[in-house]
Amino acid sequence: MANLRNTYLGISSPNPFWLASAPPTDKYHNVRRALDAGWGGVVWKTLGSQVKNVSSRYSSVDYNGHRMMGFNNIELISDRPLDLNLKEIAQIVREYPDRAMIVSLMADNNRTAWHELIKKTEDTGAHGIELNFGCPHGMIERGMGAVVGQDPEIAKMVVEWVMEAATIPVITKLTPNVHSVVPTAKAVVAGGTNGLSLINTIQSITGVDLDTFVPNPFVGGQSVYGGYCGPAVKPIALKMLTTLGKNPATNHVPISGIGGISTWRDAVEFMLLGAANVQICTAAMRYGFRIIDDLCSGLSNWMDEKGFATTDEFVGLSIPKITDWEKLDLNFHIVADINQDKCIHCGLCYITCEDTSHQAINLEQGKPYNTYTIKEEECVGCNLCKLVCPVEDCITMVEQRKGDEYLNWIAYQERGLPLNDH
Repeated sequence: MANLRNTYLGISSPNPFWLASAPPTDKYHNVRRALDAGWGGVVWKTLGSQVKNVSSRYSSVDYNGHRMMGFNNIELISDRPLDLNLKEIAQIVREYPDRAMIVSLMADNNRTAWHELIKKTEDTGAHGIELNFGCPHGMIERGMGAVVGQDPEIAKMVVEWVMEAATIPVITKLTPNVHSVVPTAKAVVAGGTNGLSLINTIQSITGVDLDTFVPNPFVGGQSVYGGYCGPAVKPIALKMLTTLGKNPATNHVPISGIGGISTWRDAVEFMLLGAANVQICTAAMRYGFRIIDDLCSGLSNWMDEKGFATTDEFVGLSIPKITDWEKLDLNFHIVADINQDKCIHCGLCYITCEDTSHQAINLEQGKPYNTYTIKEEECVGCNLCKLVCPVEDCITMVEQRKGDEYLNWIAYQERGLPLNDH
């Protein structure tokens, strides 16, 4: 049986699934319910100077009948009294000693404020600190959150202040609202952070009410840019995660992966691309805390199937498979194949290929239905027909190499080969 026990920066938890800093980790009641359900740990909702949140706060993007493909919020850090939060954190630590308790912090931008907040946090018995350098709304007007994460020098300075006072592990949470997360990641690593987490939410507008003309969510007829998360941001998070795993200045730093994780499969993908554990929020807000059962059972079954005894054994295995475009094998070629026994004759493959791709599908009109076959000499192996086909495994891609040797774009240029001969 696979062992799901996970250790991140020396912090042990019974599984690699933590609840991310967000509304589900805002108070004792929520956190107790989560830990009773079986979550490995929590990152307590960000603590800092007193704020007041607005109403309403959330909006979403629905797609093809599915709710909350993307989720947007304009909520700030915890608006509950600091002392109350600290008291409840200490209580959770006492009652659930086997679970990870990380506290997200966002102090005012001066050394004294950070030192004081860290001391109060460590007095609770918390196991680690996560620095919120990512909040994309509200806090940026205060010179905090994403404003810090977008400036590598400021981020490095704040981390250095934190490391002067912290005696427990420090994780720096990065903003995705940058061209690349690498510069800030390198800066905070140089500043001494023990770990990294990413991504925080992406600045967004999810839509506009076509009757009132006000974007959602609205507050008294107005709105602001919010933070976007949920399944829609997963590909962006995976890319940013991988860039840190491939950079020698950051690839030795343990990363906690965040961004659109809804299933155990999502979690495995994050870990294969370098995440030592994962944090989840939107899926819990959508389905409730009991999703932890499926997350753990799915991960355990997959590990057993693949022969992995611990999660450490597969973290980062997919990173070497990401390369530069210039190094891809131009002699590798695939063509589509349509299984006529599975085809439902909907014609989607033909329409998309004929209208928008390479006119590589034959249409044979007939009664009672049309038949579609591949023109192999025209097929470039783009995958579009397979992607639009509504029947699983009806269209498969079959390898038909153009040549025996591995030949990439670099070699093409070096040899001066004509492109039209390939």
